[in-house]
Amino acid sequence: MNRQEKSTNAPSLLRNRFLQTILLSSVLLQIGIWVRNFAILLYVADRTNNDPYAISLISVAEFAPIFVFSFIGGTFADRWRPKRTMIWCDLLSAVSVFAVLLTVHYGSWHSVYLVAFISAILSQFSQPSSMRLFKYHVPEEQLQQGMALFQSLMAIFMVLGPMLGTFVYSTFGLETSIAIMGVVFLLSALVLVRLPEDNLKPQTTAAKGQFRKDFIEGFRYVWHSQVLRMLGLAFILAGLAVGVAQALNLFIVTERLGKSEEFLQYLLMVNGAAMLIGGGVVAVFAKRVPPQLLLAIGMLAGAVCTIIVGYSTSVPVTLTVQFLNGLVFPCIHIGISTMILKWSHSSIVGRVNGVLNPMFVGMMVVSMSFAGALKDAFSLGTIYSGAGLLFFLGALVMVPIMNQKAPDHAHAVQET
Repeated sequence: MNRQEKSTNAPSLLRNRFLQTILLSSVLLQIGIWVRNFAILLYVADRTNNDPYAISLISVAEFAPIFVFSFIGGTFADRWRPKRTMIWCDLLSAVSVFAVLLTVHYGSWHSVYLVAFISAILSQFSQPSSMRLFKYHVPEEQLQQGMALFQSLMAIFMVLGPMLGTFVYSTFGLETSIAIMGVVFLLSALVLVRLPEDNLKPQTTAAKGQFRKDFIEGFRYVWHSQVLRMLGLAFILAGLAVGVAQALNLFIVTERLGKSEEFLQYLLMVNGAAMLIGGGVVAVFAKRVPPQLLLAIGMLAGAVCTIIVGYSTSVPVTLTVQFLNGLVFPCIHIGISTMILKWSHSSIVGRVNGVLNPMFVGMMVVSMSFAGALKDAFSLGTIYSGAGLLFFLGALVMVPIMNQKAPDHAHAVQET
């Protein structure tokens, strides 16, 4: 059956067995991740009396593996069978969690950092494998809708996750929280067994130097594609803007709005609820809007909203703008994910993801690191205006590639 016929006869997205399975797995993993994040955060804060250095190490444990292992994980994800890779990653995560649980039980509380660290490493192998399967099992014209469903799922847990994590830790304590994480990883591995078999053949044992060649090929592939090159630049600009804005959100609450620190949770909940609605809206209209335009719309909205938040001293205005920003923010995530899938050949999706993802996270961490120094030197209005300008430049980056069509060779939906 040719591709055109296959697309015409494509089943409903929610009836896609792959998507059903991967969404259920994601729900389980999100439960584990949010319980983990808040259990570790609240435990370390209690244990160290809110020592900022000890608390900052949690972020280091979560983000540092992305720099080192994203490139490596993406390369191996393109070489191994993706279904098997994802199952093994979840199983190994569960084993590592229970191992850490034993060390915590016998008195070594510092090992809680290992829970986040090991999980973050394994996710760098699992996530690009998931992207490969997504490209393989979801018809090309449904990719953007599929990404919108994932965005909606993430938004749901942005609203419910903090409450869930806080409740589990405060009710059951650290050890039960870690045990719950281990159980949901095991359940996720069990769910992934239901994934349809793929015909993506693993590469045989490579000749000497082959891994290095594959590794470099990922960077070359991105560099030689104008769309992926521009997308990388947008990643960098968005990462810088998001990092500084997130790091200083607390000061928006305390200095601009005159509220207590606890009020920050309401800003986050409003934003998360809006992201849930926005993801649903984008899922409905996704087929009609090119991903480049979707990304540009998200960036422009982010620019305007970020500047207003930086200057606003009105609680209703700030909450309204946070809602509008959350409503449009899914456009950024969905646009980026769709562009990676559409402009990458199926044999190199993992490596492209491994090259681009650290650009966003890396710049976000860099801007978070400098946020304190910027706060000492400039007003919040000036800093947030700068972040808004970065978003605006990210939107402009999309202009030269706005009318480009995805290459046919990049499409790799399973054919029968």
